[in-house]
Amino acid sequence: MRKIFFTLAVVLFTSSLLCGQINLKDKLKKKSEDKAEEQIDESIDKGFDTVEGLFKKDKQKEEDSKTSSENSQSVNADAEEKKADVTEVQTSAPLLSWSKYDFIPGDKILFEDNQEDEENGEFPSRWDLVKGRVENANFDNANVIYFMTASSTIIPYIDNRDQDYVPDKFTLEFDAYYEKEEYTAYQVWFSDIKNQNPDSKLTYPVVIINASHAKTKNSSGVYPGAENDKYNNSKGMWRHVSISFNRRALKVYIDDARVLNVPNMEINPTGITLGIDGFGTAGVKGINRYIKNIRLAEGAVKLYDKLQREGKIVSNGIRFDVNKATIKPESMGVLNKVYDLMVKHPEIKFRIDGHTDSDGD
Repeated sequence: MRKIFFTLAVVLFTSSLLCGQINLKDKLKKKSEDKAEEQIDESIDKGFDTVEGLFKKDKQKEEDSKTSSENSQSVNADAEEKKADVTEVQTSAPLLSWSKYDFIPGDKILFEDNQEDEENGEFPSRWDLVKGRVENANFDNANVIYFMTASSTIIPYIDNRDQDYVPDKFTLEFDAYYEKEEYTAYQVWFSDIKNQNPDSKLTYPVVIINASHAKTKNSSGVYPGAENDKYNNSKGMWRHVSISFNRRALKVYIDDARVLNVPNMEINPTGITLGIDGFGTAGVKGINRYIKNIRLAEGAVKLYDKLQREGKIVSNGIRFDVNKATIKPESMGVLNKVYDLMVKHPEIKFRIDGHTDSDGD
């Protein structure tokens, strides 16, 4: 623009010389025009400086915006990468504990007690007392079996309990409560120590289960991440205990983790006895020792064989939280087996049915 104005000024100046009409009036006029031109030129210079400044600012903004965008993309990329890492951890973490959870409950129930219709303060109607003091109670909004004194012990009240009533393959499950910061241990015998006359290996508890620790005579195991808190848990909690016996092998599970895997117990189970040990303060300081939802069942048949034989798979091992659609961790053993079956036999079509139980409203 400055170049164009300068050219016009030269043309005007040349035209006045050719006309030969330079006089005082013209000089004054010319001087006035020159003054105006100087002012205009000065204004144009200022305008160019302003425009150039704006252009520089716009260019700087563009560069800043580009840098900001690049930084934002870099941050977003880092965030996405971290998010992906977190997602991967969140996705894989439960599988790490479930990968060893292969428990499948027996499908033929031999004995079951969910404390339904029990009268509070009375002795549990489906059990017999070996020693101690045991009564029905309501704890944590559920009916429970309350071991009121140390060393209290009970046995299932069933027919022919003086004979061997457990098969070579069986499973035992129950929910046990562990008091906050107190030693709590539940004991399991593989015999009826009141009515049977078992060999010496069965006269003592086969398994002792603490809040995060289970042990036999020659083996022990700890719940993942609980090595420093295997006996005295930091808060009161319910644990789901699952025990599987297969001819001679024993597996013990606490919630969603297998904590014991003994290949050869060298015993022949004949029955079941449940109780708490004498080392503790049950009944002395009001320490809580409760169990509920006890279930003894014959070991499960392979799912494919069951499907071929019956045309369906019926499992009591897929369980949900009360009044929720949340599948409990102990269901994963069955679900993983069904998954493996569907992958191995994609030609099989399934329809899923379910029903509620008596828990809750």
